[in-house]
Amino acid sequence: MKEKISKLKNNPAFKEAIKKSRPSLTIWGVLGVILFFILPEIIGFWKGKEIAVWAHSKYLEEPLQIGRSLYWLIEKLFESGGSYINLSLGLALLYWMWYDWRKTKREKERYEDIKF
Repeated sequence: MKEKISKLKNNPAFKEAIKKSRPSLTIWGVLGVILFFILPEIIGFWKGKEIAVWAHSKYLEEPLQIGRSLYWLIEKLFESGGSYINLSLGLALLYWMWYDWRKTKREKERYEDIKF
């Protein structure tokens, strides 16, 4: 296992894929991480049970199959509250963007200090 991990670390295609998967440090990148990873999980922890009860009642009232399947999915998503895994992933992505921004800023400051 250690051998496979070391091979993966040295693989240039893997490194390129990791660089491409990093969210961009723009307003849309930050908002995307917050809106799709962090905010739904906070809502799930805060109001998850109430949303699941509401979705179940709507499921029982809905006459169409597609509507019932939508309410069933909403109920299943929120019946156990939020997900610590998704919340951790969102926070890790935000930290990754912040760390990369700090690293770039430090490198830029270092090159600005050099006088020719």
